[in-house]
Amino acid sequence: MAWLMIGLVWLLAIAVAVGAAGFVRLWRRGAPARVDWVGGLLALPRRYLVDVHHVVERRPGAGRMHVLAAGGLLGSLVLVMLAMLPPLGSSRIYWGLVLACALAGMAGSALVRARRVPVRPSFLSGGLFNWLAPVLAAMTGAIAVLAACQVVLAYTPARQGVMAFATMLLAVGGFGLLGLFLYGPMRHAFAGSTWLVAHSRPGRFGGGRDTALQPLDLTQPVLGAVTPGDFAWNMLSSFDACIQCGRCEQACPAFAAGQRLNPKALIQGMVSAMRDDGGASYTGSPAPNAPPVAGNGGMDHPVVGTDAMIHPDTLWACTTCRACVEECPMMIEHVDTVIALRRGQTLMHGDVRPGAAQVLRRMRDSAEPGGRPLSERADMLAMDIPVLKEGEETDILLWLGEGAYDRRYARTLQALVRLMQQAGLRFAILGEAESDCGDLARRLGDEATFQMLAADVITTLGRRKFSTIVTADPHCYNMLRNEYPALGGIWRVRHHTALLDDLVTQGRLVLAARDLPPVAWHDPCYLARYNGETQAPRRLLQAACTRTVEMERHGMQAMCCGGGGGNPVSDVDAQVRIPDLRMGQARDAGAHIVAVGCPGCTAMLEGVTGDRPDVRDIAELVLDAVVRA
Repeated sequence: MAWLMIGLVWLLAIAVAVGAAGFVRLWRRGAPARVDWVGGLLALPRRYLVDVHHVVERRPGAGRMHVLAAGGLLGSLVLVMLAMLPPLGSSRIYWGLVLACALAGMAGSALVRARRVPVRPSFLSGGLFNWLAPVLAAMTGAIAVLAACQVVLAYTPARQGVMAFATMLLAVGGFGLLGLFLYGPMRHAFAGSTWLVAHSRPGRFGGGRDTALQPLDLTQPVLGAVTPGDFAWNMLSSFDACIQCGRCEQACPAFAAGQRLNPKALIQGMVSAMRDDGGASYTGSPAPNAPPVAGNGGMDHPVVGTDAMIHPDTLWACTTCRACVEECPMMIEHVDTVIALRRGQTLMHGDVRPGAAQVLRRMRDSAEPGGRPLSERADMLAMDIPVLKEGEETDILLWLGEGAYDRRYARTLQALVRLMQQAGLRFAILGEAESDCGDLARRLGDEATFQMLAADVITTLGRRKFSTIVTADPHCYNMLRNEYPALGGIWRVRHHTALLDDLVTQGRLVLAARDLPPVAWHDPCYLARYNGETQAPRRLLQAACTRTVEMERHGMQAMCCGGGGGNPVSDVDAQVRIPDLRMGQARDAGAHIVAVGCPGCTAMLEGVTGDRPDVRDIAELVLDAVVRA
């Protein structure tokens, strides 16, 4: 009877392998992708046990549940398969090890059940996921009985009856496990391992940060992604790797505001879009208030549209803040998916929101999103700042960005200029030679306009000499630092918080902390999640202010202001405004002042009406605290 159970486990393994081959055939219908197979396979244990579990353990108890459930099931199955080797199958010590793994798996299945019973949290999916705990319990329970028989009941009359029960339980559990693998959550085990090996951004592992969008070859017949087959095959595997844990849903500012986006539903929409029959039905929370779609799928069928899987409104609701990506245990690239689909809609169909279309037209016509004259970019500063001409040289090039046209953000730049002057820095601006860096165009999917603008910027900067670019706009900072190098624009780029932090540390700026009401730092998405900078601004605040507080969501988990990804110009419907939610979090933390370091954040948070904390750029707070000679 023991050999029959071992045979059933081997039969299950073969069936799973056949099913996995089917997934591979489906994924390979996607576009080619360069993968370092040797490096990825060697790195898989660390990526899974360290990188993945680092994220898993952010949710209390989830790490323990995952180790017991996944480790117990996989460990016991592998050990049972190896029991066909005579030295192992005849060893009570070996079967004791099998029993320990199986009992761990049973404990894990109990924890899986406890997450959903008696009440399933809204961020968790139902349907086949409700069968996960009983199937795990059946499998590990049957193996536990088998192992116990080998250890304790080896020579007792009751052994045969107990083994018959265990065999039946194993058959039922194995059938359920195979079904969950082919059509439900257990697909994640194979797809997730494949994705971790062949990840599109291997630089993210080991504490790295890889966030830059890659240029499109604009000569290709298909730009971006229109059908699932337009995605790279490894990206297709990432969609099947989703375990529907709902962390992206909980982190998404658009979902919280009632905009028509749920990142979990988006990824599951991609899972269904790959399959002609739509795959298993999605049973999690939908995108809020999203209009219905027909739900037609297929590798050659459009992904976006009312007759497809994903409604167009879903794409434009994304702020590209990467909160979903930061919280995903499987390190799925939700934002890359959105941008690929936006590129397809914008470049292949010319289908963008009316407000966004106007902005893109102005950027093509005048190299500035507002259509304002480049010669007026520095007018609001009303300061005598050197302009770097062609062939001239300076130490620091101050990149003003689009915010310079705004009277409110001009105060930030004025404070920054005064601080740089106080520190004795040699710097200059471009004046009318500064065109837009193209961040907005790229996030809206208009890669052609972005590359046109980028070429102008690279040419302009190539005719001047400087050692460092400094900017107070994290979006410009991210573009110039991370995304221009792929096009040949390689410079040293710094955000103004890092520059000011260095000046204070070096003693070139001396601060006397002011006794202000509690101040909270709002982390800009493109500074924190995109570039990993969270500490420099906090050191500055602590040096400039006597009382600082932290909002519940801060650092890498900070909530977006709602101003990224072209959201403000994309005519997005919402139940509440994202900045209203963020200011509510500031009030809850006891903050009377919210310190910012981004023109977009300044505009969005100052746009909140009613009783709210004051909004000050960190440069303004530092200037107020400077001890002048």
